[in-house]
Amino acid sequence: MPQLVMILNAVITFYTFVVLAWVILSWFKGNKVARDIYKMLDPLVAPYVNLFRKILPPMGGMDFSPLVAIIVLQIAARLLFGLLL
Repeated sequence: MPQLVMILNAVITFYTFVVLAWVILSWFKGNKVARDIYKMLDPLVAPYVNLFRKILPPMGGMDFSPLVAIIVLQIAARLLFGLLL
């Protein structure tokens, strides 16, 4: 069981970094390489972040839904790690 927890924790951590990279790349859409990587990550990240965008729409030009999405991932990882170990 601890191996499964470690694998799930690694997957959640990796996905957190993917979401973070997606956010950072969205700032550099003028760069062709950044835009191409962003478009590659978008199908993986956008559906998850859009769940939070429905609850928390952009405010004052700032979109906080990726931040909430990352916080939820971290809470899920901590709960999973705490419950299964």
